[in-house]
Amino acid sequence: MRELRLQRRRLHPSPRPSPEESAIPGSPASAVTWSLGELAVRFGCDLRGDPQTRVDSVAMLSGGPSSVGFVANPAYREALQATTLGAVVVAPSLADACPTAALVHRNPHATFARIAALLHPASALTAGIDPRALVDPAAKVDPTAQVGPFAIIGAGAVIGARSLVGPHCIVGEGVLVGADTRLLAKVTLCSGTRIGARCILHPGAVVGSDGFGNARDGEAWVKIPQVGGVLVGDDVEIGANTTVDRGALGDTVIEEGVRLDNQIQVAHNVSIGAHTAIAACTGIAGSTRIGRRCMIGGGTGIGGQLVLGDDIIITGFGMVTKSIDKPGFYSSVIPVEEARLWRRIVGRIKRLDLWAARIRKLETAAGIGVAGQDNDD
Repeated sequence: MRELRLQRRRLHPSPRPSPEESAIPGSPASAVTWSLGELAVRFGCDLRGDPQTRVDSVAMLSGGPSSVGFVANPAYREALQATTLGAVVVAPSLADACPTAALVHRNPHATFARIAALLHPASALTAGIDPRALVDPAAKVDPTAQVGPFAIIGAGAVIGARSLVGPHCIVGEGVLVGADTRLLAKVTLCSGTRIGARCILHPGAVVGSDGFGNARDGEAWVKIPQVGGVLVGDDVEIGANTTVDRGALGDTVIEEGVRLDNQIQVAHNVSIGAHTAIAACTGIAGSTRIGRRCMIGGGTGIGGQLVLGDDIIITGFGMVTKSIDKPGFYSSVIPVEEARLWRRIVGRIKRLDLWAARIRKLETAAGIGVAGQDNDD
């Protein structure tokens, strides 16, 4: 293997981009104020209050008069009535309960999120390459991108316009990073990985590591080379310490708009459809396909080579062992109970087969049994 020749490039600051174009999520914000009238027009709200009132931050319902909050759940009506905020984004059904200025919208949560991004813009990038970074001469880093200290960028890698490669990130050979994408810190992108535009990868995320491919040979295991890659679409967010394995043959695919929480395992050749959201600590086994607009609760385990259709919701700690093709709301795992009651429930579950056999005998004796009706294997 040829020795990797790395060069050090000094920072060459360029004109500061606008916050909307190149803000770094989670970084300190500059002081910004907006009038309620401006916010109402910008986000299509029905304003009930003084349009000249200005706000500069977002806060909980107990915040101050220069902050704005939101209420979407009717269960918080009483808290809304006691708010000390300057304004609250609310659904039409809660507008009359708001004692302060109300920005009324049918989707208060999403509207609040957009207002929060406006009031708390993140810091702009400082284009250039930190002198402590190591960039292979064969890599291509757009002049408007920022490469942080101790980052490593391998040969043939391409870093798109206005992107961030944060401190201690590793971008492997031939990796493609799209425009306006943020690798916040200690992100590892292995060779064969392609990341779309406007993505956010949080600290510790690893994309493109080998899948768990092994073949049994007697008592030993034979490693199967993982020769595929990972394709990540535009506007994807990947949480801290989440791992996405490369494909064994073809690619592991994460389509546009997907949201992956922290500490998720996505195995080789998994496909996740557009705008699906998956909560923390979920594990997805190899070659499973998850559809579009699904929501997977935290701690869920999804078996291998399954197919989940579009618009499927699985509650937390679900255990998925069969394919699901019908949109809907699915749950598994018995909710927590007092320990003594839990033991009784488990004991009864273990005796279900015995009781089922007894019932079949009784039905057969009575002439009402249906052959094969209890065969669920």
